[in-house]
Amino acid sequence: MKRDAPLTTRRRLLGAAAWASLAGVAPLAGCSGAGGAGRVIDGGFAGVAFERGHRLRDPANLAAPAAPARTRRVQVLIAGGGVAGLAAARALRQRGIEDFALLELEDTPGGNSRGLQLAGLPCPMGAHYLPVPGPAAFEVQDWLEELGLRRRVAGRWVYDERTLCHSPQERLFFQDAWQDGLLPLQGVDAGTLAQYRRFGARIEALRREARFALPAARSSGSAVHLALDAETFDAWLAREGFDAPHLRWYLDYCCRDDFGAGSATVSAWAGVHYFASRHGFHAAQDAPAADESEGVLTWPEGNGWLAQRLAEPLGDRLQLGRVVQRIESGRHAVEVDAWDAHSGTLERWTAAHCIVALPSFVAARVVAQPPDWLRAAARALPHASWVVVNVALDAPLHDRPGAAPSWDNVVYGSPALGYVDAGHQRLSPAPAPTVLTWYHALGTGPAVRAHLFQTPWTHWRDALLADLAGPHPDLPLRAQRMAVTRHGHAMVVPAPGVLAFLRRMPASNGASMLSKKESRGWLAPPRAGRLSFAHADWSGYSVFEEAFTRGHGAGALA
Repeated sequence: MKRDAPLTTRRRLLGAAAWASLAGVAPLAGCSGAGGAGRVIDGGFAGVAFERGHRLRDPANLAAPAAPARTRRVQVLIAGGGVAGLAAARALRQRGIEDFALLELEDTPGGNSRGLQLAGLPCPMGAHYLPVPGPAAFEVQDWLEELGLRRRVAGRWVYDERTLCHSPQERLFFQDAWQDGLLPLQGVDAGTLAQYRRFGARIEALRREARFALPAARSSGSAVHLALDAETFDAWLAREGFDAPHLRWYLDYCCRDDFGAGSATVSAWAGVHYFASRHGFHAAQDAPAADESEGVLTWPEGNGWLAQRLAEPLGDRLQLGRVVQRIESGRHAVEVDAWDAHSGTLERWTAAHCIVALPSFVAARVVAQPPDWLRAAARALPHASWVVVNVALDAPLHDRPGAAPSWDNVVYGSPALGYVDAGHQRLSPAPAPTVLTWYHALGTGPAVRAHLFQTPWTHWRDALLADLAGPHPDLPLRAQRMAVTRHGHAMVVPAPGVLAFLRRMPASNGASMLSKKESRGWLAPPRAGRLSFAHADWSGYSVFEEAFTRGHGAGALA
């Protein structure tokens, strides 16, 4: 998924009629297309309980009540059930600590890595894949081995072929036809192809000059990284002479897809890290033969499958529908007040230690007397909003010429990010109903979030239909139902200066937030009294590997 400053024209939220006009199609009233006129597509919002989180806007809910409805005591309490909180719970259990509880606001755990069922079919509400982790993400590697997804065969690591993304993996709707891969190639001039090669060479040179890896904190912080962090990716590209429109579109798309904001917003460090921390950049005709280490792991419900594997062993230690409203670290214990959304009552928890696996801006609001560095982080770290729309189809769509239907399908020039097919991993070749998951990163700022909350679900239905009208004019005929998920603060955005801010921000004990524990290289969590903090925000880069590693470190060192 994907500064509170005026939005650029390229990322401005468009009404359905305006978007349809830009796409060259008529505004949609309900639906249109081949045989679809007059049909009504059912749907609505799903997946995020905004009214629960918005309780934190009322200062009265943040104060300690005179008498909670009930009190409970555990050794360790985890606030937040996203990937970081779930990974922290796993790390506690690895240490033999079973006396803990995890409080999660939603009715299902996983944060942005959750899935749902639509028309009886699983599909993602957010993150939908995990790249095969590199050696720096050894905590993730160990866990995948524990799940049986990774094993040693003839001296090399291999991954379960059922979970590796099946071919064909991705395609681009470009010049009225589908092409393999997402980098525009068909009909592209020689000058653009030369820039593709030069950009790949520049990324490779930076990889040799400074290490890039996931999790980022195990590699980032050199003078090279900090220089890249000081300017936007767009500014760096312009200074390096990368001005080919097709290349710039692709790089902007990559930034919106991974960071939730475009190349004019994210730092050059983030833009370079996207390629340098993985497998570089190659135009299709120059790419080396792919191996399994370059693959991605995916499931019909996306990373919801991974979240469920983390949650399953927790039993009743996983407390769902709990809105953490106050966390206070005392001399002898931590006191946490949480509103139970199911009973409508307030409960108080006490623990020897609390792992705060909440976004920085939420942590700064609910922690009593937050330290200065936490307040500063809440101000300094921007977050992007996203819309994810799942649409159930009763049969496969007709296809335009070119590349075959793929897992990831993108429309060139679109303000959205295309769709993935939740049925792509099926082993049966027979045509069947499926769910397409359409992604749109909206950028940052309160105006974006206000628009997100104020528009009806039909706005996003019509936006999706207009966006995909070119490659799939029969979509209105096949679509049966839509589920729209709104993420108001989906992910931290690595804007210029974010890396430098995190590098210099000390924890309360004076140690660097990004320091390591020598024995295993665990990332030391920021701490304040009896609290330790675990979230992808503290990496400035919101992906599964970062959240998992942050949570594991907090649980291992709590």
